Amino acid sequence: MKSHHLKLYNTLSREKEEFQAINPPFVGMYVCGPTVYGDAHLGHARPAVTFDTVNRYLTHLGYRVRYVRNITDVGHLTGDADEGEDKIAKKAKLEQLEPMEVAQQYTDTYHRDMAVLNTWKPSIEPRATGHIPEQIALVEAILKEGLAYEVNGSVYFDVLKYNNQYQYGKLSGRVLDELISGTRDLDGQGEKRNSVDFALWKKAAPEHLMKWDSPWGLGFPGWHLECTAMSSKYLGTQFDIHGGGMDLMFPHHECEIAQGNACNHQDPARYWMHNNMITINGQKMGKSLGNFITLQELFTGNHALLEQAYSPMTIRYFMLTAHYRSTLDFSNEALKAAQKGYKKMINGLRTAHLLEYQADDSIPVDEKQIQQIESSINNAYRAMDDDFNTAQAIGHLFNLLKKINSIFTGQLKGAALGEEVFSKLKNTYTTFVVDILGLIEEKADTQESMIDLLLRLYGEAKTARDYTKVDEIRAGLKDMGFVVKDMKDRIDWAYEE
Repeated sequence: MKSHHLKLYNTLSREKEEFQAINPPFVGMYVCGPTVYGDAHLGHARPAVTFDTVNRYLTHLGYRVRYVRNITDVGHLTGDADEGEDKIAKKAKLEQLEPMEVAQQYTDTYHRDMAVLNTWKPSIEPRATGHIPEQIALVEAILKEGLAYEVNGSVYFDVLKYNNQYQYGKLSGRVLDELISGTRDLDGQGEKRNSVDFALWKKAAPEHLMKWDSPWGLGFPGWHLECTAMSSKYLGTQFDIHGGGMDLMFPHHECEIAQGNACNHQDPARYWMHNNMITINGQKMGKSLGNFITLQELFTGNHALLEQAYSPMTIRYFMLTAHYRSTLDFSNEALKAAQKGYKKMINGLRTAHLLEYQADDSIPVDEKQIQQIESSINNAYRAMDDDFNTAQAIGHLFNLLKKINSIFTGQLKGAALGEEVFSKLKNTYTTFVVDILGLIEEKADTQESMIDLLLRLYGEAKTARDYTKVDEIRAGLKDMGFVVKDMKDRIDWAYEE
């Protein structure tokens, strides 16, 4: 494993800490995945790209990463204070489908969009509905510890009692007394002992679509419970990294910490990482504001706020140009700039592939150029080692790109670097762009337009009786697997049989 002093910003301690895996070179990472009741949008894309990059870089350093990302397909309610309809069940009623049909449909579209963003699949992708027994077992364990109570078929976590033994709010910095005083009156919700208590298991109303038998009757798990059940099953009672969007810090991740301590007497994760939020033209994204943009709308340009379509790699590159803990503002101007930056970086990748080292003893070694290249390489790694600062790393990659372009144009001779530095320059640039940042060349499907152009030139050559050119175009198309069909009223083509 490569020796790197990797520092992570730990939300729990609110400072950067030297990363040490529990069992190096193994790293356990759990990231909160989507609630699958709608098309994937920008809010889904940022954590996916952020933690995909974390996964890629840790893998590059030699760690063996077990990346677990859940699918929430039950228990996430539409309202506050554990009330309201299950979001997927509500969608199922609107579309007259079974809830699992809705969950599968939007899981499939989420996977499709994550694939075109070139994110690696997680090692394990568990679903909440596939782990009901584990969640029931957790509720029983918390009840046994005396930190939960059952009322009328529902089970709630006793936050005040928990706070006597542990600190509730330490992740988000919330103070319990302020949370209690700031919570609205719970008229009609008298089951809870305290307003801050949260549901571990909810009794299902007769009309509720998604429900399971339990020791407390028919019901369904609370939203916070699934992550504790699945992370501990696949990563152990304490693992290395827990990630997700900043909006999950409270109450979701705070509740996970409480559940973990109640069951296992320790925090579930050693490092908590949160990507910041996305804004659209300076405003928070929301359907009511008319600025809610799905990934498919971005890829097609089919949205009133978009001046054009933006490719998946443009979106990925744009997200990487900001540090994951900073707010990211989407605008047409910023996306067009990202489009240019992405193309510049990919052109550099194509150029790097074309470079071949040519030894020449007559060319003196250029120590200044070598020092600049070595410095840029080291700085790119330092940026990634400092809490995965992709924005700074990209800046250093562009410094390497200048050297690659100078070699390609002949301004800088590769022999002046020596074969070792020349290879290191090429390999580092390629490794960062492809393996770490996850950027790939997007090749347009231009077959139809290319053939149309050649047939037009073929027709013009026929009209001009330039039969040499006619034969040349016909032969060229044949080499590509196409045949020209001279019709009475037009010129067409077909695949060669």
